[in-house]
Amino acid sequence: MMKPIEREIETVGIMIDLYCRHHHGNVGECRDCRELYLYARERLRKCPFGEKKSACGRCQIHCYRPEMRARIREVMKFAGPRMVYSHPFLAYWHFRMARRKPPS
Repeated sequence: MMKPIEREIETVGIMIDLYCRHHHGNVGECRDCRELYLYARERLRKCPFGEKKSACGRCQIHCYRPEMRARIREVMKFAGPRMVYSHPFLAYWHFRMARRKPPS
């Protein structure tokens, strides 16, 4: 069974890939999207709340630099609704995590 952090890393990767394919026309990720994915993966792995974390958008501590936070928000705004059709299990899991109360 996959750990929650690893599942979230996978979900973010798929969301970035969906966004990149639509906005940049790439089959794989472009350099900018790859950079965003690597940054998000590193932030998730270093999360001080570990496996008890909520969605990053609800967290009291913002680990992302402001420009990266804006980029990931744009990706999630586009890819989030599309995940329901392309990856329903991951979308459901991400939705549940987003509803979780942030740790204090």
